[in-house]
Amino acid sequence: MSKRPSRLRISKSSGVSGATARKLTIGLRVGTALAAVLAIPALGQQRPESILPPGFGDPTPAPSPAAARPKPVPQAPAQPNQGVPPPAAPVPAAAPASLPAPDATPTAAPSPGATPPAPTDFAAFVRADMPSFARRSLARVGVAGPAEGAMGPNAFGRADGRFLEVLMQRLNTPVASRWVSIALRRALMARVDTPRGVNGADFAAERSWLLTRMGESVAARAMAQAVDTEDYTPKMFEAAMQAALATGDGAALCPAAEAGAELGQERGWIMARAICAGLSGTPARAQPLLAQARKAGIAGGVDFLLAQKVAGAGQSGRQAVTIEWDSVDHLTAWRYGMATATGVEIPESLLATASPAVQGWRALSPTLDPRVRAAVAELAAARGILSSAALVDLYSAIDAGDDQTGAEVGIARDLRAAYEGPDAKARADALVRLWDEPKTAEGRYARLVLTAGAAARIPTTLEQPDIDRLVAAMLSAGLDVPALRWRDKAGRGSNAWAMLTLVDPAMPSLNYGDVSAYSGANDAEGLKRRMFFAAMAGLGRMSGAEVERGAQGLGLRITQENSWTRSIAKAARDHEPGTVVLLAAIGMQTRQWHGVSPEAIYHITAALHAVGMSGEARMIAVEAISRL
Repeated sequence: MSKRPSRLRISKSSGVSGATARKLTIGLRVGTALAAVLAIPALGQQRPESILPPGFGDPTPAPSPAAARPKPVPQAPAQPNQGVPPPAAPVPAAAPASLPAPDATPTAAPSPGATPPAPTDFAAFVRADMPSFARRSLARVGVAGPAEGAMGPNAFGRADGRFLEVLMQRLNTPVASRWVSIALRRALMARVDTPRGVNGADFAAERSWLLTRMGESVAARAMAQAVDTEDYTPKMFEAAMQAALATGDGAALCPAAEAGAELGQERGWIMARAICAGLSGTPARAQPLLAQARKAGIAGGVDFLLAQKVAGAGQSGRQAVTIEWDSVDHLTAWRYGMATATGVEIPESLLATASPAVQGWRALSPTLDPRVRAAVAELAAARGILSSAALVDLYSAIDAGDDQTGAEVGIARDLRAAYEGPDAKARADALVRLWDEPKTAEGRYARLVLTAGAAARIPTTLEQPDIDRLVAAMLSAGLDVPALRWRDKAGRGSNAWAMLTLVDPAMPSLNYGDVSAYSGANDAEGLKRRMFFAAMAGLGRMSGAEVERGAQGLGLRITQENSWTRSIAKAARDHEPGTVVLLAAIGMQTRQWHGVSPEAIYHITAALHAVGMSGEARMIAVEAISRL
């Protein structure tokens, strides 16, 4: 192992850590075409930068390709009042290009075999003593199955695991669509057969790491815990630490702390060993380990103090550690995780420097006060991390709280009025107040998700209803049955008419004249009309002749092929829903819906429809209309 300086700094000029640079080098060997497809859809994304503190997350080079580490959490530049970068210009209306063939073999693929343990490796004794029925196989790894809402074991079919891993590693998050994110979570959490060419633990690590970057901290931790610690690979150690920090769960580090520290590559695991000694109620062991780590320069400053505070949280810890943030200029995964684990308040100025994924982590954190979570929970709902029901529960807790001041309380009261108003008009007025308040497109869509259930309670006899937003709210949460009650009330050519046409299973096939009749509100450029046509064509609701006619009339190149279109079409033909969803996310690597092309919507809806995910395809199409 090469010698490292005691304090490693991350270059902010390049925004890429040493480990990330090595991963980019490996990715380039797969082919320059892959880099092109992953770059084209990305908007508002910065080059990945570690949010680990100096000395955490920059280990010595891995001994083999199997030890390739997940990329560090990308860090967005600091912005006033929010942790997201400013919007970028939308990409041209074209489907993503250049993707490697699914059967491509990267030159630095992980080894499918596990490294034999050293004779003194404690894990070897555990494996020898553990009965076979208690061990979990790496041939099929995951958290949930179809009964729990996840995909089936053959979700990735015969796709090359190395191809899938490269896609996961290079996917920029968050993606534009709430429904694509939901489908991707179902694929990543599924108890699936390990694809050919990869180790089961490494493939689970890539899934856990992508979930972490999506803001799905709880799902990421569950994926890391789906692999027995004695089967951990270096990549799995890295992903497990990131997931534990994202959930603010210091104890989640403990099952792997000893083995992780023995690797000698990750300073975080060395600190975790001391932390877990404290949490286990043995401060006599924890204190020497902390002192040794500090003397060796493994951690210092606020990073050391936070670790010391977590270690002192165990029984008989008897430590009072004060955390001051004055000298800290940015948030890291370590600082976030350790602070959250002990209930230390993180300044808003530091939260603004973090990746958008942190908003999802905070929305899912049970240790935060509901009023604190509310600010990020709506954004998390818009991105598919929280359900409409979970968001309603959060505001219900705020409404029932003792403190009845603040903006969050006003939202909770309006939400209660939307459900319990004295008559339909009062409930509808409360909905309008909630819809009109946000100033951003993402905030407005989040309010549709929040009010989905209340919108479903509005009777169709209401005079002068806001049908467009009522329908959009219900469909944002997938409530298509109550939404279809408004079918006869929606004027032909309106947004509500288009959305209900997309979700109505009884709707006959359309022709190009029907598409031309759609003139949705706020669609001066005709983008909504092109999205509507692309989705109807992808869902098979138009004849081939009408599709060709419409494509020519609207100037769309839906028949043009590239590596991405061929890959997603092949995954659909091979009936690989997990691969289709992953490629759909690749095609929507933007936080602005104006950056999603109608051609991409056509190929995504067609592929999802082909693998039996027509419901998701329809909701993605509806989302395009309601969010533009």
